[in-house]
Amino acid sequence: MIFGKLFGRGKVKEISYEDSKDLANSESPKVRAKLAANPSTKAEVLYYLTDDSSPDVRKVVAKNERTPHQANNILARDTDIDVRSELARKICRLLPSLSGDEAAQIREQTIEVLEVLAEDQLPSIRAILSESLKDSLVAPKHVILALAKDAEEIVASPVLEYSPLLSETDLLEIIASGVASGSLPAVARRDNLGEDISEAVAATLDIPAVAALLANKSARVREETLDQMISQAEGIETLHEPLVMRVDLSLRAMKRIAGFVAMSLVEKLVKKNGLSSEIESELKKQVRNRIEESSSLTEEDESKSEKRAQKLWSAGRLNEETMMEAVNSREISFVQMGLGLMTGMKIGTVRSILNSRNGKVVTALCWKAELSMRLAIKMQTEIAHVPPRDVVNARDGVEYPFNDKDMDWQLSFFTAD
Repeated sequence: MIFGKLFGRGKVKEISYEDSKDLANSESPKVRAKLAANPSTKAEVLYYLTDDSSPDVRKVVAKNERTPHQANNILARDTDIDVRSELARKICRLLPSLSGDEAAQIREQTIEVLEVLAEDQLPSIRAILSESLKDSLVAPKHVILALAKDAEEIVASPVLEYSPLLSETDLLEIIASGVASGSLPAVARRDNLGEDISEAVAATLDIPAVAALLANKSARVREETLDQMISQAEGIETLHEPLVMRVDLSLRAMKRIAGFVAMSLVEKLVKKNGLSSEIESELKKQVRNRIEESSSLTEEDESKSEKRAQKLWSAGRLNEETMMEAVNSREISFVQMGLGLMTGMKIGTVRSILNSRNGKVVTALCWKAELSMRLAIKMQTEIAHVPPRDVVNARDGVEYPFNDKDMDWQLSFFTAD
């Protein structure tokens, strides 16, 4: 009869205190768990079940919203991680409903349990709190601050990125005192980040955080702070693309950026900002000059390569086969000289293109030299060292993927006056 109340069909009837005691001492964990989940189970019985030998039973007690404060306090220190995890989820779920004078005592008791869980030795428990409370307007401020200052990234990051309870002053103090390793990008991703916080993030020289700040369209960044980030980014390639994609770049900033990023990124800079043809030409020339200055061959190597390439060219033997052999042998000097002769371009221009690490323009150079797309792919990977994600592949396995107009446009970055 007692078991029918727990496991029978239809509406669950209220269980008497005496029946509850009998069920609580059942040898079956399943029966005890059903009792713990029953909404009519008395508070003192739920308290008794906090000492149950089965973690599954204690987990059900932790989940039950009618479990009394004293029982929750015990479960907050339970040895089983699943029990504490279930309790953490319940406490966070209940918190928003505990408003008004009539719920003041219950809220105070709930916060006591929350404080214990916020100091749990396992980061996964604290992370449940952080993830659950990150958007909360009613969570206790001191708990949010404790989570934000946590030494573990999985705990600190959610509230650092989203919590509306953290003021600008709070964030500045947290940054100054040192945030958890890997958590600073979370601050940089916050919506409508203020100028002072942006400056503080940039000043840390934390590369992932600076990249996140540059990518944050809603972040307000002073011109001086942006100048600082541009200076920092010059020697850090991972910051180049986020910097180029920044939404509020001045023309002066764009010119500075074009002075050190790859040609492919300058191309993005031009397209993204809809720059005039005059400014576009200026930036292209700046890229060409920079890459030419950084490209060098010894006079002896240049002389030998030039004589050999010129001899083959005059004999009509500077062709696909000869160039393929040179690429396979990594004869960079000869490849550069050969491409210069086959395209009619200046050797400095050829070097600049090969040093750009831009798959599209290297492909266009090979097209200009009337080489096969197969060789163009090898040229990209073996000579120009184009990053794998930027390598241009053949159309239908053998054809160049761009039309003549596209090829000429790619080369215009290096051939325009």
